[in-house]
Amino acid sequence: MKQRIPKAIYSKEFREQAVKQVMEEGFSAKEAARRLTLPVSTLAHWVKVAQTGKLGEIGKTQRQLTEVELDLAKTKRELAEVKMERDLLKKAAAYFAREIR
Repeated sequence: MKQRIPKAIYSKEFREQAVKQVMEEGFSAKEAARRLTLPVSTLAHWVKVAQTGKLGEIGKTQRQLTEVELDLAKTKRELAEVKMERDLLKKAAAYFAREIR
């Protein structure tokens, strides 16, 4: 059985509560998404789907990722992490170089 590594996994209850904040509690999609730390586009999609009554069907039709796709996703995450570390080290080196002079 192939494993899936989605970017984010949201429970059905979480999606329902997020949509409720927009549709019933009067928050804008932008404000609710900020409060819940999720992309505005994701919440806007959930609201649109909820208006059709099919919010519970989200995530059921995702296909399984292949081994190559899993490796690629892992490599991309690692690359992003290494780039952040590199940038931090560059800034630290520049800071300490100024201190020495």
